[in-house]
Amino acid sequence: MFWRRWEELLPQVGSALGDGVPQRVDHQIAEAVALLHPGLNFSIERGREAIYALVITAQADPELRVYTDAWRAAAPTTDSLWEYHDAVPPVPDPREVTVNLGGRRYPLEEVRVSALFDEARHLVDVAVYHPGFAELAGNEREALTFLPLHAALGEKLAADRIGRVETAERLPENAVDLVVFRDRVRVFDTEGTEPPGADPGPR
Repeated sequence: MFWRRWEELLPQVGSALGDGVPQRVDHQIAEAVALLHPGLNFSIERGREAIYALVITAQADPELRVYTDAWRAAAPTTDSLWEYHDAVPPVPDPREVTVNLGGRRYPLEEVRVSALFDEARHLVDVAVYHPGFAELAGNEREALTFLPLHAALGEKLAADRIGRVETAERLPENAVDLVVFRDRVRVFDTEGTEPPGADPGPR
């Protein structure tokens, strides 16, 4: 049912994207997504192989994963325009991303992460630092703590492997940028052991 509706919407979606106003079709896409389950969320992202990516996510809710799994299994083959993901994918280079919070811009290239790889739990406890934390508080500081992790790892890997998350007031020793951090978490996810060069992490 969703895919039939999506095919009908594609001309409108393409027109909205071409005009630079993707929000023009948000309501129509939201109605189509609700046909799968009202608890799911969607976004249109830059694609990795195609120009655009449609992402429909359960936001790490295990009870909703059955719906996104079925949706992804029925998805069309990726073409030059569209690819489809059942979780928010990682950004190719999160250091090129800038987050807007409270009217100010915070480049993620300034983020540093200190990580403790817990082999027993198979989780990574992290301390996230950004020099902009000093001027942020509450939800905005929390957003600048978690958004870099999701940008670097993608929704699935972050949900599966990130344990405790701390906001670091000062730059932790042996902290690394987001790309190095991602590389180490991917090794840990695959091999289940602390990756070479990993720092002692937050204690």
